[in-house]
Amino acid sequence: MSTPNFPMQVPHVSYNFYVGLGLAISSSIFIGASFVIKKKGLLKIGGQGQTRAGLGGYGYLKEWIWWAGLLSMGIGESANFAAYAFAPASLVTPLGCLSVLVSAILSSKYLGERLNLLGKIGCFLCVVGSTIIVLHSPKEGTVDSVEKLGELLLDTGFVLYLIFVGFSSFFLIICCVPKYGLTNVVVYILICSMVGSLSVMECKGIGLALRETFGGGQNEFSNWLTWFFIFALILCITVQINYLNKALDTFNTSVVTPIYYVFFTTFVICASAILFKEWGNMAATDVVGNICGFFTVISGIFLLNAFREWDISFNNIGNTLQKKEDSRCISKNNMEDNSTSVLIDCHNHRSEETSMLLERHSRQNSLESRTFNNLVNAAESSFNSILPFASS
Repeated sequence: MSTPNFPMQVPHVSYNFYVGLGLAISSSIFIGASFVIKKKGLLKIGGQGQTRAGLGGYGYLKEWIWWAGLLSMGIGESANFAAYAFAPASLVTPLGCLSVLVSAILSSKYLGERLNLLGKIGCFLCVVGSTIIVLHSPKEGTVDSVEKLGELLLDTGFVLYLIFVGFSSFFLIICCVPKYGLTNVVVYILICSMVGSLSVMECKGIGLALRETFGGGQNEFSNWLTWFFIFALILCITVQINYLNKALDTFNTSVVTPIYYVFFTTFVICASAILFKEWGNMAATDVVGNICGFFTVISGIFLLNAFREWDISFNNIGNTLQKKEDSRCISKNNMEDNSTSVLIDCHNHRSEETSMLLERHSRQNSLESRTFNNLVNAAESSFNSILPFASS
């Protein structure tokens, strides 16, 4: 009887874990850098006097720097897709927040962009909130064939989601982009995120086709569903890249990156939950976690957008506190000076009252003295007038 060789299984599990971890981290680095590289290419195009992407120009297609950024994003997305084959989703998906940090660091170094203190707090809240949502959201179900995925795509719930994404994107493109596209970053990001959530489902189908073709011995490229996924992916990526370029060309990269990450992650979770139907198995703690994560994300987005033009930093806060302390000291000194002046005024007033009383008292004494003298004189004159009669 042979003994199971357990030690041989441990390295295999550890190898898969660390490969998935490395792919997820590499994916975040490439994706975060791609935003900055593409922004650099767009700025170069704008400096040459060509029509900007935000105004409908496509001159960036001739700029090699922009293509380098697109290649970096493609490598990052491919690495992220491959990471799910080696590591659990609860590890891979939250690591996508590293792309926000990479983009913010590279933007400040190579693009000269500055994010104030509230913006940094907003970025942190966006990352924390979206990570909470990912950790508490239902995990993707097991789909082991292209045919099974095709059956799920025809489900009523996912068809309604497709209709919602289609009509919402069409409404945003026709009605909102001309009016608010240059002033509100959420318009472009919503289009990218909703269409991008469909591209993830298509990537899943293409990945299944590749796995079955090269590992399962069945050529899935003879299946029409595989080619449907390929063409749908090309269409979705084209729309996604177009409006992402407009967002990058119009707004600060440090603002676009976290908002795009939050919305894209949220729509991917919604699409996966609708397609694979795991929301019915959620525990109460997961529901509460999703709600808390959602409000955390809203708070972060509010801080990012509402105060992005304010010049707020730790130095400004220190200067403000110092000014308040100085004004407090000045106010205290003024109060002390006022108190001293009040005391002096009171003393002067009392002195005046005392002098007035003394003067009044002296007047009264003088009057009494004159009255007494008059009485004495009158008495003497009366006495002198009586004396002759007495002597006779």
